[in-house]
Amino acid sequence: MEKKLTIFSGIKPSGRFTLGNYIGAVKNWQEMQSRYNSIFSVVDLHALTVDINPDELRENIYAAIANLIACGLDPNKSTIYCQSHISGHAELGWLLNCITWFGEAGRMTQFKDKSRKGAQVSVGLFDYPVLMAADIMLFDAALVPIGEDQRQHVELSRTLAVRFNNKYGNTFVVPEGYFPKLGAKIYDLQEPTKKMSKSDADASGCVLLEDSPEVIRSKIKRAVTDSDGKIVFSKDKPGVSNLLTIYCTLTNKTPKQAEEYFGGKGYGALKNEVADAVIATLAEPQEIFKRLMNDKAELDRLAKLGAEKLQKQACAKLAVVKQKMGLI
Repeated sequence: MEKKLTIFSGIKPSGRFTLGNYIGAVKNWQEMQSRYNSIFSVVDLHALTVDINPDELRENIYAAIANLIACGLDPNKSTIYCQSHISGHAELGWLLNCITWFGEAGRMTQFKDKSRKGAQVSVGLFDYPVLMAADIMLFDAALVPIGEDQRQHVELSRTLAVRFNNKYGNTFVVPEGYFPKLGAKIYDLQEPTKKMSKSDADASGCVLLEDSPEVIRSKIKRAVTDSDGKIVFSKDKPGVSNLLTIYCTLTNKTPKQAEEYFGGKGYGALKNEVADAVIATLAEPQEIFKRLMNDKAELDRLAKLGAEKLQKQACAKLAVVKQKMGLI
């Protein structure tokens, strides 16, 4: 039987999941988990690169595990675990630091943006992309399902894998980014040229997976569109296109089918249909999430189970890497 390719992706426990997290990431992971050897990590070490209260971080980690499972990741089909539970991530990160050039790390967008704003930036944030490369390379992931904003980080992973292989001999799979054709990036409902984010000051632009049906409908009803009334996908209609993207990804319609369906209808009809699709999609995940968050022992068990499945593989890969680099 042909061996399945490995896919790896991680999600940072920085708070509650948004509709953008679901459509841009977790929905795609759920659809891929039967076709690939699927590994999904709650990347809690990455969450430490910014100042966060320990109790808040702990709750966010539980919420991330619960949301992954609630949104359709099956622990019997996918391996779900916490990054910090496998020390090989940090260890490989250090080894890769030693073949990463300072200029390469300094060009990473997240670090540049925060440095430019004059914020206090930790060494951890500077080194974030190298640890992300270690996350991917530790398990020989061939595909990394990600959003467009993470393309630069996957490119660094590819660069480091090729560099290591050329210097020390073939060791790592060179990963490729996997980008969904539709829905890779969901935009803010109030500022549809900006990615949907729960950290924005205006909360009405972001739909959270835990929002009630009433709140979801209210946020979508107030979504920014434009004045010409035409429901079509177009770069110069970002608000309408964003709503259509949400609708298509949740109803499995193509953009052309959606345009035909909404032909002659107004923006009010579009917003009602989008709200209906979001509310229907999130109903079951919301129930599962509530149940899991009330059973932290079960979340602990699932995280431990996932880490135990991967520990031997991580140790074996590190042993090969250290031997090739000259360590005894």
